[in-house]
Amino acid sequence: MGVVFLAGIKAQADGLENLRLSLPARINEWSAEPGEDRFFDRESIFTYINGAGELYRAYNMRGCFSRRYSNGRGATIILDLFDMGSSEDAFGVFTHDQDGDSLDIGQGALYRAGWLSFWKDRFFVSVYADAERAETIRGVKELGRAVASRIKTEGSKPWIVSRLPQRGVQPKTVRYLHSHVILNSHFYLSDDNLLHLGPSTHAALAMYKRIEGDALLLLVMYPESALAAKGYGSFLKHYLPDRDSGGIALLENGKYSGATLKDNVLIVVFDAASRELAQTLIKESVLELS
Repeated sequence: MGVVFLAGIKAQADGLENLRLSLPARINEWSAEPGEDRFFDRESIFTYINGAGELYRAYNMRGCFSRRYSNGRGATIILDLFDMGSSEDAFGVFTHDQDGDSLDIGQGALYRAGWLSFWKDRFFVSVYADAERAETIRGVKELGRAVASRIKTEGSKPWIVSRLPQRGVQPKTVRYLHSHVILNSHFYLSDDNLLHLGPSTHAALAMYKRIEGDALLLLVMYPESALAAKGYGSFLKHYLPDRDSGGIALLENGKYSGATLKDNVLIVVFDAASRELAQTLIKESVLELS
């Protein structure tokens, strides 16, 4: 089977090429379609998945490998392997969409409506069937397991995710991100990058449900204290100008928001049901970071 390298990306594709070579051309009734596997880089990815290209770029995608499998009866399964450069970013892109049923494939997998996604080591894996039937459901899962078994090492989740308080956290709402555009897709803050997020910042976002009510918590780790102070000051100025002495503000929607800085980590609570809940989550986060 041939390979097409697009946009001069052979150097970036070496890891994907090794994984490609380890994949079987046939898995039960599913065979790789005759023709050529394809590789894409950060620029050429838009020629393949134009609408979602920015998502993968926001997580520092190194390259993407794509292959199609068919069963000879008109059904097709599309395998996309993304080398995200680090296990942290592979986990991050996986957390962007967490709808679906959990499966024991890779380091966490979800299946919904013909689509299986999971992460393992520095790879994010997408296996998609063009129609959801019993045969394609089996094929998607079989192919997913085959890919996962050929990724020999496991990766670590981002450190900042481990600092989220655990009481009441909703696991499928935990996100890891670098970009304010990705943050806005989960909680709209501003068109402007108020928090000064970027490739060198590491942020964890999660929803909490407690007896006191619901709230959203954001932790942002900055590479240096000066940038942390800049992000904190910008957030206070533009989002919490009416905060009280405890750093908590009652918003127009009747909910509470607050923020504080612990070393180079910004702690922000959004849409808390009460002032007390906002204060509690901030205090618990400070303890987790101590």
